[in-house]
Amino acid sequence: MSVKTKAGYVAIIGKPNVGKSTLMNATIGAKLSIVTPKPQTTRKRVLGIYTQENVQIIFLDTPGILAPKYKMQSAMMDYVSSSIDEADCIIYMLDVTKYKPQHAVTENVKNILNKIYLANKKIICLLNKLDLLKDVKEVLPIIAEINSLKLFADIIPISALKENNTQNIIKTITNYLPDAKFYYDAEMLSTQPERFFVSEIIRENIFYMYGDEIPYSTEVNIIEFKERNYGKWYINSEIIIEKTSQKSIIIGKNGDKLKALMERSRSAIEEHLQTGVYLEVFVKVRPKWRDNTTFLKSFGY
Repeated sequence: MSVKTKAGYVAIIGKPNVGKSTLMNATIGAKLSIVTPKPQTTRKRVLGIYTQENVQIIFLDTPGILAPKYKMQSAMMDYVSSSIDEADCIIYMLDVTKYKPQHAVTENVKNILNKIYLANKKIICLLNKLDLLKDVKEVLPIIAEINSLKLFADIIPISALKENNTQNIIKTITNYLPDAKFYYDAEMLSTQPERFFVSEIIRENIFYMYGDEIPYSTEVNIIEFKERNYGKWYINSEIIIEKTSQKSIIIGKNGDKLKALMERSRSAIEEHLQTGVYLEVFVKVRPKWRDNTTFLKSFGY
């Protein structure tokens, strides 16, 4: 007799920097989404696959919900919308450390959640960063306010960083998944190509190494990605920036800053790929690329 399996898509949504990527990485047990302390780190949808026994959950990590100011951010919000449309179940994450009475859910987010609710999709609310509260009782008024909205099938306080209560999330999601065959092989963790993860690793290090202006106006484009049976793999990449003045910041005095970025990125890429790599990084200026449809398409938006 065949074992009944459950499988489905789960979109993780919420405002920027609430811990969506940290949650997916913790649940999958691998670093698929880059994580930095800065908001808007995630720009594209990242797919992560959780498979255990008779359950397969395909997580869709999405960019933080915001009001778009340029075409790149509009494309980011399109990822959120398409992920919601594809999902069987939705996770809405909220940062409990930023709670303000009567403002736990903003109007634009509430509108999105209402549409999901009216589409008869279950929404699980995760109250994240519980570990940062001085007293866990501080979460009680948040639960009461969230519950009063009558939009959520479940409300679960968690700490994604500390992996606190993450197994409870899996059990809860499983309740709302349809009976279905697995969509992917049980060994798969993601469908993204390796060159995507390489570009994200470089971009993550840009977020860590440079001030606020640089990361948000930067894109990383992989020009060549050559796997070799013998010797190091070859990766040729471009850091795209908007202004000529930003180029000297990226490169640094005598190229020291760029060399440090390359070394840090190469080490992380080798750890991810489990092989040696020869990494080349060039800096290119593309004025206003975030508002240029042609550039955005070429960068995969």
